[in-house]
Amino acid sequence: MPDSANADAVDAVPIVSRSEIPRARRIVVKVGSSSISGANAGQIAALVDALAEAHARGSEVILVSSGAIATGMPYLRLDARPSDLATQQAAAAVGQNVLIYRYQESLDRYDIVAGQVLLTAGDLENPSHRSNAQRAMERLLGLRILPIVNENDTVATHEIRFGDNDRLAALVSQLVRADLLVLLSDVDALYTRPPDQPGARRIDHVPFADDLAGIEFGDIGSAGVGTGGAGTKVAAAKLAASSGTPVLLAATSAVSAALRGAELGTWFEAANPIS
Repeated sequence: MPDSANADAVDAVPIVSRSEIPRARRIVVKVGSSSISGANAGQIAALVDALAEAHARGSEVILVSSGAIATGMPYLRLDARPSDLATQQAAAAVGQNVLIYRYQESLDRYDIVAGQVLLTAGDLENPSHRSNAQRAMERLLGLRILPIVNENDTVATHEIRFGDNDRLAALVSQLVRADLLVLLSDVDALYTRPPDQPGARRIDHVPFADDLAGIEFGDIGSAGVGTGGAGTKVAAAKLAASSGTPVLLAATSAVSAALRGAELGTWFEAANPIS
């Protein structure tokens, strides 16, 4: 597509509330392994529907997707996430290929082309690599390609891994100066304690200076195929918010409503929203 395709993107405006989400110029959406693998692989189509709708109204969309290892596990005849790095790398090598195929097959319904971007923590710490990643991402967006970002599990080591793709999504948001970061989860919002425990209360809004003292974070969830949890999402949200990008934490099943500006999930206020 010609560069002029990007001329239709909506103007950059500070996004300070959920209702303004449809006006966002550039959105990073992160989805976890358990939401798009195994029994939930069918959620890819609904996720793509929501991303395509935002894309059609002119927003630039970047998807940060976990799931390579979880998607590759059945092909390696693994019943549980491997603990050793070499098997994780092998599962990721197989799963990343299948995962991107599934995304592209669904995106074909909207004539949207995906661009795969694999990163390590070292890439974003090295000034030259970071600059190259930023330039490539900007070019993809300028061509109206939908970048799909994941950690490069095949070459990453324990020392340089992001640890979870929530943090990767926050770093990508910083890299591209996103107007909004949406962190999708198995749960519909942040709670004062794991939502299956008595007395858990949903948190609707987190002011930038709120340290969330007293919040009890749960583990990675019942699926056991990811590496994140509520704690990693809060840390990622605070990282993005500190750079001026507000964050919405919502359920993967509600992504369409979330990107339309519905009053759902947990909103993390940014320090100084990007404009």
